[in-house]
Amino acid sequence: MTTDQLEGLEFDPGFAPYILAFRGAVEYLYFDINKFKNLSQKKMRFRQYHKKILDIFYNNTGFYAGCLMWAAYIKTQPKQKILSNHCYGKPYNEEENIAETKFCTEFTKLFPKDMNYFLGESFEFEPAILKLIETYENFLILNKGFTETEYNTDIVLPHCIKTENAEEYKAIIDKALKDEKLSELLETPIFQE
Repeated sequence: MTTDQLEGLEFDPGFAPYILAFRGAVEYLYFDINKFKNLSQKKMRFRQYHKKILDIFYNNTGFYAGCLMWAAYIKTQPKQKILSNHCYGKPYNEEENIAETKFCTEFTKLFPKDMNYFLGESFEFEPAILKLIETYENFLILNKGFTETEYNTDIVLPHCIKTENAEEYKAIIDKALKDEKLSELLETPIFQE
């Protein structure tokens, strides 16, 4: 019997050190871009920041994918207590719960326009990324921000998430954490076909 089976399953497999508040990071970079009055200076600053903004975005959406994979993994384990769930027992506020995903969705609409405006380049996000954000938001709502999630069996997964061979998700997550690159988790197909 492993320690996990004796004590329970962790709420966070180790994502916390590798995530940024997406909204705060993006707003900070855009604030820096917009402090210039001159359009050519704004364009230059956007050119400097657009890859960093995308790196933060893909890290953030990789976190979403990782959370869904981790939930699928622990949901398929025998009933155990969820350890270190800092949300459990707290009041639920749906607006606060999904504020970050709402911001992320708006970002996917505005960033391509900024790429065109500032750099003259066409850009669009992959449909799978848009589906991931929508699915993760649904996941947060279904689970009421994990305020009532005491056991792994309490987790509600969106129907589109693959649970077959969910044990493999743990190794994939462990590798991404070792590499310190949550964006790697976007490479794993998690949607049922």
